[in-house]
Amino acid sequence: MRNTLVLNASYEPLTTVSLKRAVVLVLQDKAVVEHAHPLGMVRGTGVSVPIPRVIRLQRYVRVPFRQRAPWSRRGVLVRDQHLCAYCGRRASTVDHLVPRSRGGADSWLNTVAACAEDNQRKADRTPEQAGMRLLRRPFEPTPEASLMMALGLRDSEADEFAAWLPLPAAA
Repeated sequence: MRNTLVLNASYEPLTTVSLKRAVVLVLQDKAVVEHAHPLGMVRGTGVSVPIPRVIRLQRYVRVPFRQRAPWSRRGVLVRDQHLCAYCGRRASTVDHLVPRSRGGADSWLNTVAACAEDNQRKADRTPEQAGMRLLRRPFEPTPEASLMMALGLRDSEADEFAAWLPLPAAA
């Protein structure tokens, strides 16, 4: 099951949470279901909740303005669709192009998803030094794009959430 989009009380997208966390927020009356899965219900003893796809918090949460998506290991794996940047197999780790031991930062442009074997083979070197070629270059996603990636949406499914997400900024 995919993640649930969380809206602030003012209907601004905030983040995504697991289905379990979304149901807990609804049951604790901290959130209301704005959009539910059309065919499903979560049932418990004496309680039945529609499977939430979008929830809205009951109380407004102040969030500092963000122009950039915050970097995280999970975010890099999601950005790269859990595919190794070197061989294309399933990725489980994050590799620093310029190793941290050589001053490389935890940043969108210095990290890629990698399988454990390629990460170990590259070791404490740059891809060029290790003789490894990147299949795709890292990029920094916009905050909106990182939210869409966290929801795990394909372009064909984005219409379901179009009403809840901000319009992309004009280039």
